[in-house]
Amino acid sequence: MKKSLFLLVLVAILISCQSKHSEMESPRQVSGIYPHLAMYNSQGECGTGAIVSWADRLWVITYAPHYPVRTDDMLFEITPDLKQIERKESIGGTPANRMIHKESQQLFIGPYAIDADRNVRAIPYTDMPGRHTGNARHLTNPQHMIYYGTMEEGFYEVDVHTLKHNELYKDRNNEKGKIASRPKLSAKQRLANLPGAHGKGLYSGQGVMVFSNNGEAGKKAKTDFDTEAGVLAEWDGKDWKVARRNQFVEVTGPGGIYGNENPESDPIWATGWDSKSIILGVRNATTGWDFYRLPKASHSYDGAHGWNTEWPRIRNIGTTEKSDFLMTMHGMFWKFPGNFTAENSAGIRPRSSYLKVIGDFTRWNDQLVFGCDDSAQKEFLNKRKQKGDIEGPGQSNSNLWFTSIDKPDHLGPNTASGSVWLNDEVAAHETSEPMLFSGWPKRMAWVLNGGDLDTKFVFEVDKMGNQHWEELKTIALKAGASASVEFTSQEKGEWIRVRSTSKTLATLSFNYSDIDERQTKASPMFTGLANVNETNVLSGLLYGLGDNRRALGVWAKTFENGVEKESGYYELDDAFHLVKKEDTKTKAFIKEKFAIPENVIDIQESSVLIVDDKDRRWRLPLGNEGYEALTNKAQLRICREVATERDLFSCSGTFYELPAENADGFAKIRPISSHNFRIHDYASYRGMLVMTGLHPKVNEGDHIVRSEDGKAALWVGAIDDLWEMGKPVGKGGPWKNTAVKTGEVSDPYLIAFYDKKELTLSHNSNDDVTFTIQVEPVGHGPWMDYKEVTVKAGEEFNYTFPDAFQARWIRFKTDTDCTATSWLVYR
Repeated sequence: MKKSLFLLVLVAILISCQSKHSEMESPRQVSGIYPHLAMYNSQGECGTGAIVSWADRLWVITYAPHYPVRTDDMLFEITPDLKQIERKESIGGTPANRMIHKESQQLFIGPYAIDADRNVRAIPYTDMPGRHTGNARHLTNPQHMIYYGTMEEGFYEVDVHTLKHNELYKDRNNEKGKIASRPKLSAKQRLANLPGAHGKGLYSGQGVMVFSNNGEAGKKAKTDFDTEAGVLAEWDGKDWKVARRNQFVEVTGPGGIYGNENPESDPIWATGWDSKSIILGVRNATTGWDFYRLPKASHSYDGAHGWNTEWPRIRNIGTTEKSDFLMTMHGMFWKFPGNFTAENSAGIRPRSSYLKVIGDFTRWNDQLVFGCDDSAQKEFLNKRKQKGDIEGPGQSNSNLWFTSIDKPDHLGPNTASGSVWLNDEVAAHETSEPMLFSGWPKRMAWVLNGGDLDTKFVFEVDKMGNQHWEELKTIALKAGASASVEFTSQEKGEWIRVRSTSKTLATLSFNYSDIDERQTKASPMFTGLANVNETNVLSGLLYGLGDNRRALGVWAKTFENGVEKESGYYELDDAFHLVKKEDTKTKAFIKEKFAIPENVIDIQESSVLIVDDKDRRWRLPLGNEGYEALTNKAQLRICREVATERDLFSCSGTFYELPAENADGFAKIRPISSHNFRIHDYASYRGMLVMTGLHPKVNEGDHIVRSEDGKAALWVGAIDDLWEMGKPVGKGGPWKNTAVKTGEVSDPYLIAFYDKKELTLSHNSNDDVTFTIQVEPVGHGPWMDYKEVTVKAGEEFNYTFPDAFQARWIRFKTDTDCTATSWLVYR
């Protein structure tokens, strides 16, 4: 009996030890990011091209920015216990294609074919050159062949068994990997010669192969976001046909990564955009394409070159029993109905907005896994004076982001806006394309009759998504007049469209708002960050190291009673160890290249004045008064890229998403959260957001890393954690006791994405003064009159904006010279 008891105790001890050992060996994550899974290359960008669950593994490919030839990018195999295996068959390049070929039981991802036993074969780029962007099932021999498409219009058919290929159209890159305007052709070669540039999607069905690109070549496309760009095109096996000349990305169908089950009849979907809004296309085998519009949550994806959009998808994240389609587009997660057609178009709904740049995603082990484009060494065209001369990271890297299945419902508010007409010439009785009308609790529209004739704008709704349209309301406008139109909760419909009874020049924007239930108090995950009014702080400047060192360099500092002191140089590794190093060269490099620029914003008594690189003036709300002195002393980072090709802008206690200048920059800025923290610096590292500016007595925790000597500390998390830092709030206006001239308009002041909005107008004149309140709903559209308010001498006008009110910018003018104040409070 004693012997048996001894054996039982021994077994229990061994199991306990194994359990503890397993726990010790389990990799640490923060906010769903495992630093040890970060992916690096030696090129200007290292994005996630595709991610697929296959053969009991997660398969991931990375891409370099423009390499139709071999690079050091990898094919990664990730095991269920999160071990990352770099496959020796890797040949790199710029791939983003993926398709599962059911008949041969192979995953095609990038240039690789992976069978059910995880054997990998690669198709050399010397044999099949190009930046592989999509796969599609073959039109005539789908059991044995598949299509490959490249970003520069190279098209191939590939034997799934032998991997031998037949070139259908020559890729436009030359032998040196550069795009050739006039490629050399043999007698048997031909070019697709499609409009646009920067290929994206590929899919087949209904007797055609559909291809999309989302950009345009040439100098103008690098600066003018609203330049004509992109294409949606289809090939019937013989000839190409342009379906639409706009920027398009995803092309897929209900069959998703496998291809449509009933290719003759199943719909084909395509997503794209223009300067007005998102475009959604659906193809019917008999009637062809129908197009719809959706509003944009973010404009960081705009840009006529197409580079800012990596890589919107529609994917089934459901189970074998129940499908569940998730769409990513312009910074929003969308619920997408798997039976979407023009005759059955109900069910698209916004879920929540996000900040990560997501290249692909999949369901794996009952989680969502997003492959991201986090940190590009080159930063491409994303430069602006508010960043100073800051360098990009020393080495490009990206990571995966693991979340719960329902995470897409729980990030940022789904507030969004989009236009059906924007300074467009509209014929009498011409009907706009339908705009999504369901999914938001607060909805309004802005309409401008910019023509010479009076007209009526007739709003119609399709209540069920079955193409049965009913009149909803009519707005009569004189020539040059504008109006705001609010929709009640009783005014229902899946889609809304508009027609004008007269020929006119029209702008019509739909602005939809979420109910923002966030608190103004930050989530406990931010505990440890110092308050803006604290004078004793652990701070430092950050730099993701290059030369395959794969660590985060930290030039650590402290502020003691407001006096800055150097603490030394530290490095953070992938196991969250923050270790002091002796490296004077790197420390000096950080000190020189990552210094916070001075005088790039102007915190005034009325508001924060921004003058952008095009000399446009913008004003943003004020936060805590303590930010002014710290900003003027260059003790707070103002602007930095922490997700590829867009910036995180930190100003007077509010974080903003700031599109690149080539995507219209400050005109489309979006507040994320407001706070009272003294954040010294922030950067991207291994997919994480890292920040400095912590309490001196902060303890190590889930989001806190501290060095052994206690002199350096970091906050770590994900960029999308910022949604929980506090609802955007602020106060200010373009005028505060400002001398104004009759008819002169104020600077634009941001009003978009704030919740409860209040306005006070006052002046010092002995006479009554009439203020004209104007709004700009879009960011690059015409200004519209909202209200005229006469304020009597010695009085002030107080106004609470309606709950549904949503516009991008607001400004003011008066009918009298006076000293005026226009003061807005956002709660």
